[in-house]
Amino acid sequence: MKILFLALLFVPALATVGVLPAVASEAGYRLDRSPHDPNDLVSLQSGARVFVNYCLNCHGAQFMRFNRLVEIGLSESQIRDNLMFPVEKVGETMKVALGTKDGKEWFGVPPPDLSVIARSRGADWLYTYLRTFYRDPKTVSGWNNAVFANAAMPHALWTLQGERALEVLQVKSPAGHVAAEYRWSQVSPGALNAVQYDAAVRDLVNFLVYVGEPAGQSRKRIGVVVLFVLGVLFVFAYALKKAYWKDIH
Repeated sequence: MKILFLALLFVPALATVGVLPAVASEAGYRLDRSPHDPNDLVSLQSGARVFVNYCLNCHGAQFMRFNRLVEIGLSESQIRDNLMFPVEKVGETMKVALGTKDGKEWFGVPPPDLSVIARSRGADWLYTYLRTFYRDPKTVSGWNNAVFANAAMPHALWTLQGERALEVLQVKSPAGHVAAEYRWSQVSPGALNAVQYDAAVRDLVNFLVYVGEPAGQSRKRIGVVVLFVLGVLFVFAYALKKAYWKDIH
């Protein structure tokens, strides 16, 4: 038993030692907190429009059906008239015409499906990633990203944000620590200013979070109700226990 107890103590410590280098190796550009709000239907509708117009050309969302967008306040006629470019039936999934072979040939790797990208990468990562593209003549696409270096994906939203340049400087602190300092500059303007572009990215991330779990908000509401009911049942169960054991105690 003593050996088992000592093993249980040391296993988490060894696991932590193994994790530390991985965390250190992933240190880089600081992620900004995503200001998305899953209860903002206007933002979700705007995000759906951005997704269909700028992302669905290469990336699909094969686990999401167009008719589920009625949950974010859109009617089937609005979905059919404004969002259904690649399919004919409102019950079809958000698939993309770009094949895996063509995607690999054009970009080096097939563009991933975005059904659960917000759950795998996180909303903060997506929000920062979509706002940190910059021009880089050394890459095949002419674009690079501060969060995901040498990303195969070009800047799909560059007409909205414009072209930016990035200069990375190594700055030494008074304590002797060296850290990277990122300096951004605008090369050419886009259709949106900085505030408007950040809002558009927020809406897109909001929609991708929704696509990752469309029933997420209803699940949370049901969970609150269930916890409340269990709390009430606990009171009655405790009162019943007291009644059964009153003669013994």
